[in-house]
Amino acid sequence: MAGSSLVSMIDLQNTRRTFLIGIGSLGMGQMLPQATAQVPGPAHSGSVLGTGEGEHLLHFRDGGDIFIHASAANGSTGFAQGTQQVKKGTGIPIHRHFVMDEAFYVLEGSGTVILNDARHAFGPGSSVLIPKNTWHGLENPDREVVLLWTVAPGGLEGFFRETCSAPGAPPKHLSREQIREIARKYGTEFR
Repeated sequence: MAGSSLVSMIDLQNTRRTFLIGIGSLGMGQMLPQATAQVPGPAHSGSVLGTGEGEHLLHFRDGGDIFIHASAANGSTGFAQGTQQVKKGTGIPIHRHFVMDEAFYVLEGSGTVILNDARHAFGPGSSVLIPKNTWHGLENPDREVVLLWTVAPGGLEGFFRETCSAPGAPPKHLSREQIREIARKYGTEFR
C-alpha cells in the first residue's frame, strides 16, 4: 500500500505542477502584446550575398560604403542588416533609436563606442549590443572601421536610403535639420 500512496502523491504533485504552470501561462499571456494577423506577402526563398553585394550607398557624411544586405525590400520583415565603412576620424554621432534594438559586429578597425555616456574600447571581432533608447555613438580617430550592423525591427536602412547616395550619383546636400527630420521618421534622434 505504501507504494501506491507514493505513486498517488507523485501523480498529485505532477497534476498540481501542471495546473500551476497552465494558470501562470494564462496570466503571462495577458501581459504579452497580442499578435496581429498578417497577410503573408510573396514567398521569398532567401539569398546569399558575396563581398560587395547588396544595395550599395555612399554615406552622406564621410562617403563610406554602406551595403544593405537584408531589409523588407528583399524579404526580411523583422530586421535589417548591412555593413558600414566608417572612415578614419569621422565616427558616428551620438544618437538613439526609439523602437529598434541594434547590434554591431566589428569586422575591421578599432576605436571607442559610447553607450549612455560610458566609453568602451573595441577592436576586430567585438560585438556591441545597443538596446532601444540607448544613446550611442562611435569614435575612430586613428583607423577606419567596418561594421556589420543589425537592427530589429528594420528602419535604419530607410534612413540610409533617404540620406545617402548611390555610387556615381551626386551626393545629397542635406542640412543638419533635414538629417534630423529624416531620422525622426525612422524613430531615431540625434543629440
